[in-house]
Amino acid sequence: MPRSAWKGPFFVSFPGLKQAVQNGTPIATQARSCTILPSFVGLKFLVHNGKEYIPVHVTEEMIGHKLGEFSFTRKRFTYRFTKNK
Repeated sequence: MPRSAWKGPFFVSFPGLKQAVQNGTPIATQARSCTILPSFVGLKFLVHNGKEYIPVHVTEEMIGHKLGEFSFTRKRFTYRFTKNK
């Protein structure tokens, strides 16, 4: 269920945002529930997935989504074939 329109988007203020725009350095964050705003386009984030930080480069198609949608928390299952069978 989407968030109510009158509440507005949920976002976290990032203290190093101004410096990251100038230097191009990624912003490390654990705020997976932060909504991607239009001012974040072109920035690089390091989003924590519970174990490590996953690099996420924000594009225009990501606006309105959450940062956590782009850093997966589970590993993809791969079936291993055995030589003995």
